[in-house]
Amino acid sequence: MAVWRSGRAFVAVPDPGPASTLDELVEVLRLLKTWAGDPSYEMIKDRINDAWRKAGRPEGELARRTTVADCFKAGRRRVNTELVLAVVQALHPETGYVTQWQQALRVIGGEVAAAAQVRVQDCLPRGLAEFTGRHAELDRLRRALRHGFSDGGTVVISAIEGMAGVGKTQLAIHAGHLITQEHHCDRVLFVNLRGFHPDPAQPPADPAAVLDGFLRLLGVPGQQIPHALKARETLYRETLAGSRTLIVLDNAADSDQVRPLLPETAGCPVLVTSRRSLTGLPRATHVAVDVFTPDEALEFLKAAAPEVGIGTDPTAPARIAHRCGGLPLALGLVAAHIRTTTGWTLTDHADRLDERHAARRLDSAVELALDLSYQHLGATQQRLLRLAASHPGQDLDAYAAAALSGVDLRSAQAGLQALCRNHLLQRSTPGRYLLHDLVRSYAVTRGADEDSLSERRAALTRLFDYYLATTAAAMDGMYPAEAHRRPSVAVAADPAPVVADPESARRWLDVERASLVAVAAYTAAQGWPTHTTRLAECLFRYLNGGYHTDAHAVHSHAVHAAAQLGDPATHAQALTNLGVVFMWTGRYELSARHFEQALPLFRRADHPAGQARALANLGVLSERLGRYLPALDYYGLALPLNQQIGDLVAQASTLANICVIKVRLGQHLEAVELLEQALALCRQVGDRIGEAAALNVLGHAESKLGRNQPAADHLRQALTLYRQLGDQNGEAATLDSLGLFHVGLGRPAEATEHYRQALAIVREMNDPQGEACALNGLGEAAHAAGSAVEAVRHHAEAYAISADIGDRDQQARAHTGLGRSHHTLGALIPARDHYRRALALHTELGSQPEIDQIGVQLARIDRRLVELA
Repeated sequence: MAVWRSGRAFVAVPDPGPASTLDELVEVLRLLKTWAGDPSYEMIKDRINDAWRKAGRPEGELARRTTVADCFKAGRRRVNTELVLAVVQALHPETGYVTQWQQALRVIGGEVAAAAQVRVQDCLPRGLAEFTGRHAELDRLRRALRHGFSDGGTVVISAIEGMAGVGKTQLAIHAGHLITQEHHCDRVLFVNLRGFHPDPAQPPADPAAVLDGFLRLLGVPGQQIPHALKARETLYRETLAGSRTLIVLDNAADSDQVRPLLPETAGCPVLVTSRRSLTGLPRATHVAVDVFTPDEALEFLKAAAPEVGIGTDPTAPARIAHRCGGLPLALGLVAAHIRTTTGWTLTDHADRLDERHAARRLDSAVELALDLSYQHLGATQQRLLRLAASHPGQDLDAYAAAALSGVDLRSAQAGLQALCRNHLLQRSTPGRYLLHDLVRSYAVTRGADEDSLSERRAALTRLFDYYLATTAAAMDGMYPAEAHRRPSVAVAADPAPVVADPESARRWLDVERASLVAVAAYTAAQGWPTHTTRLAECLFRYLNGGYHTDAHAVHSHAVHAAAQLGDPATHAQALTNLGVVFMWTGRYELSARHFEQALPLFRRADHPAGQARALANLGVLSERLGRYLPALDYYGLALPLNQQIGDLVAQASTLANICVIKVRLGQHLEAVELLEQALALCRQVGDRIGEAAALNVLGHAESKLGRNQPAADHLRQALTLYRQLGDQNGEAATLDSLGLFHVGLGRPAEATEHYRQALAIVREMNDPQGEACALNGLGEAAHAAGSAVEAVRHHAEAYAISADIGDRDQQARAHTGLGRSHHTLGALIPARDHYRRALALHTELGSQPEIDQIGVQLARIDRRLVELA
């Protein structure tokens, strides 16, 4: 990636292009630092801040040395793209080179998002009925796994290793079924880690995403699953402790992918399969799996086709086994062909294999077996296999298969089942199907040979039409009041699932989310940009409920696709949606940039609803940054636009946002009056998400006025609504309001529980502003409970996060909490310092109630210092 001359001098600047992971990109950044003369982090920080000051950035939003240094640390799950680009600019300010880094970050960001898509199961897949052989391997696995259930033993890890198609997965599944029957396991956890998927758009699964899925299967509520990988590992192992759980990790890429998924209890044995030797796993029993021996191959054929006669050549079974190379995948495909060919003997099949090998010169046993199985299929099934392989996601169901092939649901189901019987498809979960990597590669090649480009594009267009139409119908089922804000989409052609009610709609979206993200990526890159942008607009509200990784991927692809279309309104919508994602994840500079780019595009398109939306989001962003008066100005511009077009949903949302500011400024009575108007509008149009938001702010305002009973009622109603809608952002915000409410009532234990739930949610969603808010709440609850030391810890952590993202309101809140806690601990000088810093911030914010309260505390400290002098 970089060319060395001598010592530590470079001939060429390090190239970020070849980097394929965040760690590799960080390594290139380190090389760039060396190339640039190895300036200190302090020097890099000063260069960045000089450039940012010239661009007009406020002092409170400048880079810190620690955040600059963090850019050079390996093991990151995400990076601050804006800051990394600023570092690159500081080290080598050449426009083309910075653009190379921007592209590399986009590519790797897409791969990180794709790696987060993974399906987990709480049961073993069904094993092969004709499974035979592998006696030595099974005996070894059973002996090793048996010890995993012995008291006081160590965790037993069995690594099944071998080439593609050798039957590792089937061996693991068969062994797993035996173990669960013999030892009565409490449960099973199974995942395909996708270590060697042929499609580069399907990278190996992220262990953090696997742990998220496993923890949910183990009964941990989503809001209690932490964000950090190490924290998830700890919770996972604590949850498994004392249980008898079999864990099957199929198709692992390497030891690093597996290690975070290992338990620490002897009752939880682990089966791992991989094409690589996993030498880095601790205490693992390594079971190398080779092709079948001649005797095992003959045993397999006999079990798979017991009714088929040998014919005139007694060596026919051996000839078949030899032609298949002893490879289980090839033998399984040939056996399926033998079972469905009536009137043929094994001699006939052996002769046919020899003929095909000679005619096609197929040296690969798998290719020969696949070709034989494929040729045996009817034309309809052949076509379905080719089309299924073109699906951009990990797996598909019968509805997607019907859309691809243009047939009715019953025909699609029958075709998928027939392909399963012929070992060309596998059932991943009930009703969903996937292709073995080798089968997918073969079928894609056949598709390129047999189907014209126009036929393949027509099939994919039907698929993308189906996903777009069903997504639109599901969103109408969940959020009917916002239907006018989404693009108009034609009703899905039959067959399509029924997603008219919120429960079925959310269930379909949850199951298909990974496929929808894959479709957004594929359509943006391969020539269906309108599908990308419309799908992203339809998905906005659902993904905005807490699926920030998926939202970033989908809306990034939409921005790329919209740029291809050249439609300013569509481009502006995509920019606004992506800006919202950046805002939720604390990347405020990028968020503002996207909103500011969107606004003139909406104006050029004469799109008042879009203008109002961009302005309202600039208001929300300003509020998060503690710029309350500019926020009110933005809302004041957005509200008449919403009134002009008669958008009651947007009017209610803007009123609620105005009230958030009024509550912060201490104008509680006025806020309650406006919120009652907003609530009435939401109920008039059936906007449940808007109703929940209004109830949350109303409850908070009422609590400030001492109206405790209505406040409690409204906050509980908001929490119930958000949970029914699956909106984790709103749920966390309401839990935070409930925490503050209980602190005010002198109930620190209840407050702490609400804040902890909120903290778990925001960490899962990677929402730093929400994290700072929850931590400050925990600090206030801890102080109320008499633990000033714990309060200091929480407030200090909240301050570090809020300073990093430029949230002045939470910085002020943290300083106030630190001042209060140090005062309680008798540390008057630190207490006075924190109170003064809080006072300065609140004076800038215009928060009069806080200004008055802090003034009282400072006066008390000053009097006490005089007494002690």
